[in-house]
Amino acid sequence: MTEATDEKDSVRWEREGELAVVTLTDPDRSNAQTPAMWRRLAAIGRELPGDVRVVLLRAEGRNFSAGLDRAAFTPEGIPGERPFLELARLDDAELDAAIGEFQEAFTWWRRPDVVSVAAVRGAAVGAGFQLALGCDVRVCAEDARFAMRETTLGLVPDLAGTKPLVDAVGRSRALEMCLTGRWVSAEEAARVGLAAVVVPGAELDAAARELCAALLAAPRDAVVETKALLDGAGARSYDEQRAAERAAQARRLRDLAGLGE
Repeated sequence: MTEATDEKDSVRWEREGELAVVTLTDPDRSNAQTPAMWRRLAAIGRELPGDVRVVLLRAEGRNFSAGLDRAAFTPEGIPGERPFLELARLDDAELDAAIGEFQEAFTWWRRPDVVSVAAVRGAAVGAGFQLALGCDVRVCAEDARFAMRETTLGLVPDLAGTKPLVDAVGRSRALEMCLTGRWVSAEEAARVGLAAVVVPGAELDAAARELCAALLAAPRDAVVETKALLDGAGARSYDEQRAAERAAQARRLRDLAGLGE
């Protein structure tokens, strides 16, 4: 019997005070993703201590992530895992639950009590692109390039990446990127809002850590309130957003005055 891949062989995480650093650690395979990796990433989200404020996602090697291991779609599948095409035999509820379990690895990065930063170099393809999109902010090396290849393979992007992509670049550009599967360069990513900053490759880790330090410099409660304001802005009218700002500021003023609950 073939053994499953050890989740911890492909991902590790370390705590540095209020910063958590999550690293994809399979550079020989361009950090190709598997359900085992997704289980490990989801577990890290559950294990994260409550006083961690910022999470840095990075990858070893030349590429951030080449996306899903294509062996998942072969009859043999990934050792120790169910071949993906067998998922089609599940009933609706089981199939929905299976995909929902996969998505868990991609969703916790945007939870309200943390700010997440992805440091991207080389290729971020498909699931790799969606993992980077799962983070609040992306810092890119000059050689970073993104591609959403699922639709060209007869699938759809289903790992929670479609909403952040539309939020970042707009519906029309997101549609064009997904349907063509083309490469998006780091320069274009910065221009259209996918990347907050682009730096030479040798400076990527330092730039990402510098940003993390800046995020940690602001008071936590103010960061949480500001993130909530911005996250909800798209669903609110102008007047509703003004009201949300007033309510958030009232909480902050009372907290600073020692009058909070």
